[in-house]
Amino acid sequence: MNESLIKEHIKNALKEDIQEGDFSSLSCIDENAQRKVKLVAKQEGIVCGIDVFCMVFEELDSKKDIKIQKFFNDGDKIKSGDIILKIKGNARNILSAERTALNYIQLMSGISTTTSYYVSLIKNTNTKLLDTRKTTPTLRLFEKYAVKIGGGENHRFGLYDMIMLKDNHIDFAGGIEQAIKKTNTYLKENNKDLKIEIEVRNFDELNQVLSVGNVDRIMIDNFSVEDAKKAIKIINHRFETECSGGINEKTIKDFAQSGVDYISVGALTHHISALDLSLVADE
Repeated sequence: MNESLIKEHIKNALKEDIQEGDFSSLSCIDENAQRKVKLVAKQEGIVCGIDVFCMVFEELDSKKDIKIQKFFNDGDKIKSGDIILKIKGNARNILSAERTALNYIQLMSGISTTTSYYVSLIKNTNTKLLDTRKTTPTLRLFEKYAVKIGGGENHRFGLYDMIMLKDNHIDFAGGIEQAIKKTNTYLKENNKDLKIEIEVRNFDELNQVLSVGNVDRIMIDNFSVEDAKKAIKIINHRFETECSGGINEKTIKDFAQSGVDYISVGALTHHISALDLSLVADE
């Protein structure tokens, strides 16, 4: 991950929470008090965001005297009761950083845990699991990193690193042929080397794409499992294939067994339960 972007995000997150002061801590904790805490898992999962967690505390540590002892790395499996790390430092800083740090690591660990579970459901296939752009604004960097840690792969990061011609693009452009031709012309005229993916909603649209060509991947959107199998057979490896739309833990294996190259699941980042982790005193 981009460390400078992470630090900037952390600064803004702490500013949002602390504003002109953490008065709960300032009012009852001595300025120079030192304390120890430990990060404890309260459920099993795949931990993610350890370095981000630590960076939150380091951001408030102006004297640079904080001590952090890590026992796990991102991607490790943890179980309830595991001590993930220990921190010793200024008590006020620890209390001020606690919630922001936990918000990062609990969210990221929840995503990596869910992703790992989905990956396990298709482990005996050649299909790769993708995330989507259905992420929390300003948290995409963290969420997509967590998908990678969980064993998934990242789809495009944003609107700038891949062409995705979805239903509205096609409709606004005047149809599939127009959308593909205009896109290829634009890329050539602007000397841009971007992959082109196009969404199809039915077999008529699929046949139109196949007749025009000049794309890299076809997204088979909201097809049934049987229709997806049929579509992939028609495509016959001429283009990369991706299934998307309403795919969940009950159906993902069936879609993967269709021979599709990729399956994208928005729920990896927007239907997430944070992993239960707790920061407790370590005397």
